[in-house]
Amino acid sequence: MGLDNYRTVLDNPPFRLAAGNTAHFLAVCIPLLMSLSFFAALLLSAGAVRAVRAENRRAEKTGDAKSSRIYTLFRTTLVLPMTVPAASMVLVWRIFLCPEGVVNQLLTRVSGQNWDVDWAFSSRAFPVLIVTYLWKHMGYAMVLWLAGLGAIPQELYEAAKMDGAGAAASLFFITLPGLWGSFGLVGTVVLVNAFRVYREAYLLAGSYPDSSIYLLPHLFAHWFLQLDIQKITAAAVLLVVSFATPVLLVQGLKFVFRHCERVNSNYFP
Repeated sequence: MGLDNYRTVLDNPPFRLAAGNTAHFLAVCIPLLMSLSFFAALLLSAGAVRAVRAENRRAEKTGDAKSSRIYTLFRTTLVLPMTVPAASMVLVWRIFLCPEGVVNQLLTRVSGQNWDVDWAFSSRAFPVLIVTYLWKHMGYAMVLWLAGLGAIPQELYEAAKMDGAGAAASLFFITLPGLWGSFGLVGTVVLVNAFRVYREAYLLAGSYPDSSIYLLPHLFAHWFLQLDIQKITAAAVLLVVSFATPVLLVQGLKFVFRHCERVNSNYFP
C-alpha cells in the first residue's frame, strides 16, 4: 500500500510538472547566484582593500577617495534588497511588470508598437522569477562570500605578488582553496532560499501561476487544502531523498579528500 502512494505521485502529471520546474529553477538559479555573488564579493573585497589604503594615506581628495565612495555605493546597492520585505518587493515588481506597467511603457516608446504583456502570467514568467530571486538574494550570498574572503590572510596575496603571480594565479591557488568551507555554506543557504522563492512566485502570480513557474510548493499547498496526506508524505520523502543524495555524495568526497591528505602528510611529512 505504501509503495502505491509513491507510484501515484510519480505518475501524477502536476507532480512531474512541478518537479521539473523546480529542478529547472534550481539548475539555473543556483549557479547564477553563486557565480554573480562571488564576482561581486571579489569586486567589493578589492574595493575594500583600496579604501583602507586610501584611508591610511589620508588622501580623501584623490582618485583613491573616489574609488572608496564608489565602493560604498556599490556595496549599499547590492545589500539593500536584503532589507526589503518580500511583499513590498513583489508589489514594486508588479508595478513594473503589469500590462500597464513601466516595462511595457518603455518598450512601447522604444519600439513604436503597443506592448501590453502581463510578464508574470505569460511564458516570460520564468525569467521574471529568476531575476526577482537573484535581485533579492544576491546581497546575502555576497556577504557570506565576503566573510570567507576576509578570513584569507592578505600576506598570502602579497607573497604571491612578490613571486610574480598574477590575478588569475592568486584566484585559483589562494582564493578558491581558501573558500572551500564557504562554498558549502553558501551553497546550502542558496539552496534553501531557492525553495523559499515560492513566496515571490505566489505574490507575483497567485496559487495558479503560469505553467513555467508552477513549483513543488504550489503542488504541496493544493494537496494540503485537499487533505491528501498520502500524496504529501510520499512526495516529501521523494524530495528529501533527491536532495540528500548529492549532499551525502559531496560530504563523502570531502571525507575521502581529507583522508588522502592525511595519508600523504604521514608518508611525505
